[in-house]
Amino acid sequence: MTRAEDAKDCVFCVAHSTDAGLALVVHDAPLAYVILNLYPYNAGHLLVVPRRHAASLSLLTRDELNEIALLTQRSEQVLTEAYQPQGINVGMNLGRPAGAGIVDHLHVHLVPRWNGDTNFMSVVAEVRVLPEELPRTAARLRPLFAKLA
Repeated sequence: MTRAEDAKDCVFCVAHSTDAGLALVVHDAPLAYVILNLYPYNAGHLLVVPRRHAASLSLLTRDELNEIALLTQRSEQVLTEAYQPQGINVGMNLGRPAGAGIVDHLHVHLVPRWNGDTNFMSVVAEVRVLPEELPRTAARLRPLFAKLA
């Protein structure tokens, strides 16, 4: 597939063109945005995504890298205020062998964590436990992002 074809079929590239995608976007910036993970490991599981379809950090511009870093920092602040987690996993998986579910469009995961949370359920029972519905999560986080913008 060509890059244009990759982007056309990419969930992150089309997120802003569908109602379902827009419902998950909690913050927009010129070069990147923050979206809820459709299949979260915990309530508040966010993804920081560059607008441009790129599979690796080496393909991003300095401005894109800076905006992704700033949105990751802002996401940490928002999650801390909204959920008071005891920790936050922050990371990205580049390439399928590294665990990337969406291989061709990099994204940063932020997963709030608490002692004794149910994150292990995905591994042990192949099931996910979601303590908060996604529309409620979006309504909870959008005003906090707006306040920090």
